[in-house]
Amino acid sequence: MFSKRRSRRRARIRTRPFPEAWRAILLRYVPLYGHFAAEDRRELEGHVLVFLDEKSFEGAGGLEMTDEIRVAVAGCACILLMHRETNYYPGLYSIIVYPGPYRARSRHRDPAGLVQEVHEPRAGESSSAGAIVLSWRDVQRGTRDEGCHNVAVHEFAHQLDGQDGQVEGTPILPDPSMYGEWARVLGSEYEKLRENSVLGRPTLLRAYGAKNPGEFFAVASECFFTRPGPMKQEHPELYAELSSYYRLDPAILMQ
Repeated sequence: MFSKRRSRRRARIRTRPFPEAWRAILLRYVPLYGHFAAEDRRELEGHVLVFLDEKSFEGAGGLEMTDEIRVAVAGCACILLMHRETNYYPGLYSIIVYPGPYRARSRHRDPAGLVQEVHEPRAGESSSAGAIVLSWRDVQRGTRDEGCHNVAVHEFAHQLDGQDGQVEGTPILPDPSMYGEWARVLGSEYEKLRENSVLGRPTLLRAYGAKNPGEFFAVASECFFTRPGPMKQEHPELYAELSSYYRLDPAILMQ
């Protein structure tokens, strides 16, 4: 699938020593890392080394780029890649990080049908042009928030979703036989969230996931990694689909 030269280079990178200070960063920003067995810790560390070698990080809005930021973001990205062959987000080249929420330009159609251009605050966004933009304050908040919120996991889930050319809530699944059950379960859960959102009912999954199927997959992925126990209890079929895709069972690991 990948070139032999690239595979050999990545294998060499994964054998590099992993700084002890970086382990402390992973423990702080990727809580699941602290529950891993030694073998899985080494796997995640190897992925982080490759990710940092291949991706460009840039501070924006006056933010000075540090190892803490780079390793924290890389850890959130790479926890989504465990236990399977990966090409490390091949369409992604740059991660741009602001100190906090930033303003981005977007277009909206008003009730009269006129398109208006507005500037709105954002915590993150994933672009098909090869970049992810993040608010560092919101990345930090994702490790402290008791809700299902992690902006880094959210945006990297979008990257996985878009690898087939569309961000529509279905990433490339490891086995063609999985698509039918995936569509049934995620489609049903998406409609339930939409209904609850319209009726104003509180939900474990963030209401933002009711926006469209792509946002639903990203929001569900956040919850899977941040509140796996409650998700497994309240949404067992959805949890099972994500566990099969991500090849992890964080609810068991974090007991």
